[in-house]
Amino acid sequence: MTPRLIPQPASEVAQRLKDGRAVLIDIREPDEFARAHAPGAISRPLSTFEAAHLKIEASQDAVFTCKTGMRTGANCDRLAASISGEAYVLEGGLDAWTKAGLPVAENTRAPIEMNRQVMITAGLLVLTGVILGVTVNPGFYGLSAFVGAGLTFAGVTGFCGMARILALAPWNRVQA
Repeated sequence: MTPRLIPQPASEVAQRLKDGRAVLIDIREPDEFARAHAPGAISRPLSTFEAAHLKIEASQDAVFTCKTGMRTGANCDRLAASISGEAYVLEGGLDAWTKAGLPVAENTRAPIEMNRQVMITAGLLVLTGVILGVTVNPGFYGLSAFVGAGLTFAGVTGFCGMARILALAPWNRVQA
């Protein structure tokens, strides 16, 4: 039988956590977790999941979550295989948790997630290239093409040069 994750609504997960019957495992990356997470959730980023050696008490169920439920759904076999017994997923992820009015530990001083920073920067560079291409010189369209090529390369290889550069920005440096 193929392992799978059993969807659970936010209200049910919250009650199981309150009763001590479950552990919430957030598979988002550390920068996402630092910005916002359900109180009591433990961070086990998907990028290093197998190295995390997840240990759950026999009396508790593992409930996995991400932002929207897309990552947990896409990785359900991998996540479920790490648990002996049934594995659960917070249906709709942290977004559904928030929408249900449940508490969220937020750190508004933490930088926004790296993926969002890349999207914002790439979007602004493409827009700038198009505007300058129309108003100044068509050669500026090359900026948009360069950014598009970089995003394609990042998608194919998993290496994002823009994220590496943005990681060096002062707002992304870990404070002592």
